[in-house]
Amino acid sequence: MTAPAVTTALAAPVAPVRDTVLRPLGVHDVRITGGPWADWQRDTRSRSIPHGLAWIEREGVLDNFRRLIGESDAPERRGWVFSDSDLYKMLEAVAWDLAHGADESAEHRIDDAVALIRRTQEHDGYVNTHVQAGLETRYGNLARGHELYCAGHLIQAAVAEVRATGRETILSVAVPFAERIVSDFLEGGRDDTDGHPEIEMALVELYRHTRDRRYLDLAQRLVDVRGHGVLGPGLFGPAYFQDDVPVRAQHDVVGHAVRALYLLGGVVDIAVETGDPELLSVAEAQWASMLDGKTYLTGAIGSRFEGEAFGDRHELPPDLVYGETCASIAAFMASWRLLLATGSSRYADLMERVLHNVLAGSTASDRTHFFYVNPAQRRRPQRAVPDGEKPVRTDAPGERAEWFDVACCPPNIMRTIASLGGYLTTGSTDGLQVHLYASTRIDLPAAGARFEVVTAYPADGRVVVRVLDAPDDVFEIALRIPDWAEGATVQGEPAAPDADGYARVRRAWSTGDELVLELPMHPRLTVPHPAVDALRGTVAVERGPVVYCIERPAEAADAVDTELFEIDADAEVAETAREGVAPALTLRGRVRDDSAWRGSGWRARDGRPERTGASAAIDAIPYAEWANRGPSQMRVWIPTVG
Repeated sequence: MTAPAVTTALAAPVAPVRDTVLRPLGVHDVRITGGPWADWQRDTRSRSIPHGLAWIEREGVLDNFRRLIGESDAPERRGWVFSDSDLYKMLEAVAWDLAHGADESAEHRIDDAVALIRRTQEHDGYVNTHVQAGLETRYGNLARGHELYCAGHLIQAAVAEVRATGRETILSVAVPFAERIVSDFLEGGRDDTDGHPEIEMALVELYRHTRDRRYLDLAQRLVDVRGHGVLGPGLFGPAYFQDDVPVRAQHDVVGHAVRALYLLGGVVDIAVETGDPELLSVAEAQWASMLDGKTYLTGAIGSRFEGEAFGDRHELPPDLVYGETCASIAAFMASWRLLLATGSSRYADLMERVLHNVLAGSTASDRTHFFYVNPAQRRRPQRAVPDGEKPVRTDAPGERAEWFDVACCPPNIMRTIASLGGYLTTGSTDGLQVHLYASTRIDLPAAGARFEVVTAYPADGRVVVRVLDAPDDVFEIALRIPDWAEGATVQGEPAAPDADGYARVRRAWSTGDELVLELPMHPRLTVPHPAVDALRGTVAVERGPVVYCIERPAEAADAVDTELFEIDADAEVAETAREGVAPALTLRGRVRDDSAWRGSGWRARDGRPERTGASAAIDAIPYAEWANRGPSQMRVWIPTVG
């Protein structure tokens, strides 16, 4: 079966057919031109993608395909049941990266991989190396087999390639597989679904590309059957699969965090394309429940190692947090969909928190080492396994690793960074909305206009929007005012954000005009909700969108012990400027003296030792920078003096 003709030219990760409150722009329309995100996109091409492709070759992901057709002498299939998806996510990263410029070698990588998939694909379109190796029957273990999950990532890679480059190489194998699934599940009348949501978003994007309604109908069916116990209890109960309550009746986020948030993204997509306000309202309620007591200050998602899951409301221990990188990326993607659907800046506020903290901290400065879990506290340094080996994904890290036993996070990071331009800005014939601040060049063909954003954000809070080619008519520029940015100004006047959180300037513009936003970037102390038991008596330090931490690398044995430092919340926080990045901060307080405590440390209240200690100062760095100097102690939430 040949791939369908291109019917949408918008090179964006999310490209709604129906009108949404905000209209996305593509990665060709919004190009990141400078600063750390531009550097990271270049490093993704030159370092991360070659690194990832080498690892999936080493781990046997490609050999799993080759051995099915006699092109490998590997004695058995290697890896987890979902390892096909590692290849597909890498292909998606390569595809989005191609939007930044021609790369003949990258095109060859896609061509070679697709040729291999095509040789492996069965005559009816089905492809899954775990099933085809005889380790499971087709759709025989949907709860844990990840068949539709893998298919979804193949479809996502195909849509990314055609949007970014116009090439339909991956579509040539993804569409036959999608047709097979439509025939089996929609037309064949199956009433079950995959244990790991993801295909819902993919099917909607395939519908958006082809306008074939069957893909949208299947996505909706897969959502509607979930919540009726179709997947069985599994290891952790049906809530783990989001299969205990029908989606339309579920107003809380529960279970495995990545599954829940990929499902949420699909629910928003379906609600938008079917014009279903009830379903959209459910999605908004689930997102609100996540933000209200189930999201860490850094934007990390998922508090429980068991089941990689959400915990109860306010169950947010800093040292035991799971905070899988993929869960925060899933929250980023779901939030973008809700932002498009509603126009509310609250969704961009969370995206910004994720972007500058968890996502920024997920990858080492060399761009070839990664975090799977993202704690808010490390009590002692813990070295990762040596380079060339991979840790179990549940190891609480003291430093980043080259790869993982379950390798979902590194390719997910790569595809997100490569497509980041598609998540920053929206626009239409009469308006431009800037949601996330980075130096960019913006083409807005609908208005016949061009703009650039110039900023060193978040190192400082000055954001300049410059008109390169002015629109012909009166035009509105809307700038998001972050929820923390009290005292922001636009053109020197106090910003007056509307109910959606944007400062709007509507007037006639001339080429060369500038609109200047100043966001206050003063250090501030943040207190936790009193219901978060593990954090009582502590504060965190933030500056702009950046969460800070205190760190003690293992090699710095003479530095202040982060487990003993207590901050003086009334003392001034000093800044030390650093070129191109957020400043370091100096916190003042004391080092607690624990010498009077003995044994278990339990004492009667009237007999406990007085808390004493020597005055001390300690440097705080952006959370994203921790563990770049080897394994270390680290904490975000710091006890206060007194």
